[in-house]
Amino acid sequence: MRICFFGDSYVNGTGDPTGLGWVGRVSAAARRRGHDLTTYNLGIRRETSADIAARWQEEAARRLPQEFDCRLVFSFGGNDCTDENGAPRVAAERSLANARAILGAAQARWPVLMLGPPPLPLGGAEARIPALSRAFAALSAELAIPYLDLETPLSPIALWRIELAAGDGAHPGAAGYALIADLVEGWPGWRDWLP
Repeated sequence: MRICFFGDSYVNGTGDPTGLGWVGRVSAAARRRGHDLTTYNLGIRRETSADIAARWQEEAARRLPQEFDCRLVFSFGGNDCTDENGAPRVAAERSLANARAILGAAQARWPVLMLGPPPLPLGGAEARIPALSRAFAALSAELAIPYLDLETPLSPIALWRIELAAGDGAHPGAAGYALIADLVEGWPGWRDWLP
């Protein structure tokens, strides 16, 4: 099985001194359970939904040959919600339209999962992410794509806030990414998606 993980710096694992991020942790756990995986971490710092929409199809096509069981995981939205020049980098309606285009095209070819953005107390994002996560959840339900809300369970966890504050204010260290990995590992959407 080949899986492409598309997204932003949280997918990339930025700030994790182990270099694993949540993607490396859940991939390693799946391999320990006996899944034969090749994973591609295609997270890029500062990328918005518009950036991912512009690149994901070409990058997936290069890595997912038709003769293999291939799948896609998407997680983005935090950068859309941050302020730039006094406004969100991507308006909520445009974020939702980008997500619809990405997920609709992806699901036409491969099995797809979607993870929402984690809480980000930076640049206006903290107030916008909950609403965007709810909108992504509704869209995913409409498309019958499993969706994992990261914002709701992570927001009240003191360790998440401590990790962000100890780092650059936007990215956690190893313990923060382990929190995300634990949420993914406990999610039936992920567990049931892997044959």
